[in-house]
Amino acid sequence: MIPDALDLRDLELLHELESVVETNLERHLTAAKDWMPHDYVPWSEGRDFALLGGADWRPEDSRLDPVAKAAMIINLLTEDNLPSYHREIAAVFGTAGAWGEWVHRWTAEEARHGIALRDYLVVTRGVDPVELEHRRMAHMRAGYTKRGDTAVHDLAYVSFQELATRVSHRNTGRATGCPVADRLLTRISTDENLHMVFYRNLLNAALELRPNQTVQAIRDEVLGFEMPGSGEADFARSSVAIAKAGIYDLRLHHDEVIMPVLRFWKVFDRTDLSGDGERAREELADFMALLDTKAARFVEQRERLLARRAAPQAG
Repeated sequence: MIPDALDLRDLELLHELESVVETNLERHLTAAKDWMPHDYVPWSEGRDFALLGGADWRPEDSRLDPVAKAAMIINLLTEDNLPSYHREIAAVFGTAGAWGEWVHRWTAEEARHGIALRDYLVVTRGVDPVELEHRRMAHMRAGYTKRGDTAVHDLAYVSFQELATRVSHRNTGRATGCPVADRLLTRISTDENLHMVFYRNLLNAALELRPNQTVQAIRDEVLGFEMPGSGEADFARSSVAIAKAGIYDLRLHHDEVIMPVLRFWKVFDRTDLSGDGERAREELADFMALLDTKAARFVEQRERLLARRAAPQAG
C-alpha cells in the first residue's frame, strides 16, 4: 500500500530507508520485553462503584499528590489518542513491508500504556473516573493531526516526542509517592525509550542521505515542538503545575530531550551542510542558546519561590 499525501521525494526516502527499518525493527524486537498490563495493577484495592452497590468516587479516596495526579491524567489522555497517532503514521509510513510491521508493532506496544494507566487509576481511585471519562471523550473527539510537512519532519518529531514522553512518565512515577505507580511508569518509560531509539536511528540514516533537508526538518520540529497532548482542554494549566513541580520543564526539555538527540545526530559537527541546511543549523543553534537561557531563568524563579515558601516554615 502506497502512503497517501506523500510527494515523490518522500516515497523515495521511505524506500531508501527500508533496509534501515528492517535492521532497527529486528534490534527492537530483540531488545523489547513483553509485559502484561494487569501485572502492574493492585487489583486487591478495587471495589464496586454505586451502580453495582458500592460507593462512587470521593476526593478523599485519592492518595496521589495533586500535581502527580494532574500529570498522570495528562499522560493517560495523551496515550488515549492512539487511534489518531496510528492513522497519522500509517498514512506516512504505510502498512506494508518493514514499515508496516513497525507501525503495527508500535501501535500494539503503545496500547498497553493506556490500558495499564487507566486500570491503575480506577482501581486505586486515584482520580475521579467520571471526570476522566468526560475528558477522554472530549480529547478523542478532537483527535490529533500531525504538524509535519514531510516524512523526515515526522521522523524528527517522533524522535524528540518519544524521549519527552519517556522523561514525563519517569518523573511522574517518582512524584506519585506510590511504589506501584512508580514501577508502572518506569515500565512504560522503558518502552518509550526503545521507540525513541528506533526513530532516532532512522532519522540519523536520513541525515546521511539528505543532510540539508533533514537538518531543516530538525530545526522546524525543535522550534515548533509541542507534546501530542497539547490539544487537551486542561493541558496548559496542568503543564504549568507540572513544570513548577519539576516533572517536565524547560530545563529537562533542553538537557534531557533535545540536546541528547542533537548530539547523537552530531548536528553541530557535520561538515556536509550547505545553503538552506547550514542556515537551518545556525537558526537551531540560536534557538537552543535562547532555550538554555529561558530554562536557567525558569529554574532560578522556581528556586526563589520555593525558598520564600520554606522561609515561614523555618521561622
